[in-house]
Amino acid sequence: MSAVEITLTSEMQNRLGRIYEKMSEADAHALLLSDNSNIYYVAGRVFRGYIFIAAGCDPLFFVISPNNISGALVHNVRKPEMIPDILAEHGVALPSVLALEVDDLSYSDITRLSKAFGVDDIRNASAIMKEARAVKTPHEINLLKADGVRQAAAYARIPRIYKEDMTDVEFQIELERELRLEGCLGYYRTSGRSMEINLGTVLNGDNADAPTPYDFALGGGGADPSLPVGADGRTMLPGTTVMVDMCGNFNGYQTDLTRVWSIGSVPASALEMHDVAREILHTLEREALPGVPVARLYEIAMDIVRAHNLEDYFMGRSQHAPFIGHGVGIQLNELPVITPRSRHILQENMVLAIEPKFFVPGVGAVGLENTYRVTASGLECLTVAPEEIQDITQ
Repeated sequence: MSAVEITLTSEMQNRLGRIYEKMSEADAHALLLSDNSNIYYVAGRVFRGYIFIAAGCDPLFFVISPNNISGALVHNVRKPEMIPDILAEHGVALPSVLALEVDDLSYSDITRLSKAFGVDDIRNASAIMKEARAVKTPHEINLLKADGVRQAAAYARIPRIYKEDMTDVEFQIELERELRLEGCLGYYRTSGRSMEINLGTVLNGDNADAPTPYDFALGGGGADPSLPVGADGRTMLPGTTVMVDMCGNFNGYQTDLTRVWSIGSVPASALEMHDVAREILHTLEREALPGVPVARLYEIAMDIVRAHNLEDYFMGRSQHAPFIGHGVGIQLNELPVITPRSRHILQENMVLAIEPKFFVPGVGAVGLENTYRVTASGLECLTVAPEEIQDITQ
């Protein structure tokens, strides 16, 4: 069994600087983290246990399992009740205000941890960490760029996996194989206890407008009521589109990329709506600058949609998605969310997945999604791939 050491790298210190800043803004004296996404963000690996972070102190890692993790800041524990005594041994006073991941923990977890630390004043560490993770470090940007290249490479092989009379589920299975062979880790991490998905969505024909309980731009009915999202098993017929929005996690970070293919020819109206989606993306690439309110991006998109009289088809027809994009990183759905009510302001090195999509009755979904980095001169695309609707049968 090989040993793994956790040390304070310059990358970790960079990330901790953002966490300390957000802790100060929330008046939180200390954080106790246990969510896998936050542990990965701070430690660079996932383990079962806790990370204690207090301003002015190095973080301490309390590992329950696996038992091969070591380091000067690492302590093996059996339960969280052991943490306060270890803090005392390090001369760290117990905080009077403790931030826990209340968005992710159960009530019993919160009660247990509050009692273990003897604190009644609990703040929301989930919100602090979401804000800290919203702006990416240069290292994270590089991981996301590498992700985008590999996801686009897998998508480039889509035409060769299509076979006549395939079902959408059969098509997705073959696409999942291509993604895994490209190096995809085969899972999403998502924010929200009620968010669930497999390796992504393949939406063919009218299934693209089937409403779903999940927060996806276009849902699909799914193959079973236990997971009502995505492909539903229908045969992919001529004259319809297939929208592919599949997993892009190759290194612990997630890029989001959507492209559309046609099964033979499709009506001119579908091509026109797709061109409007491209217009939205290319406009936002210029307009999304640091300092611009995130809500303004939604307004710009809607102005274009209204100019083409396409409000009834935008972001779904039977059930409209209330957003046109979201942050992305370790989790598929991070801050900021591009809604008309967003209070966030764009900052350099935020990473956004922007996804203007339309539903064309009798045809299916059209539109695109790219992952972008916010730069001083506009949006840098991290998921470069052909944007036109291509005939998958050619």
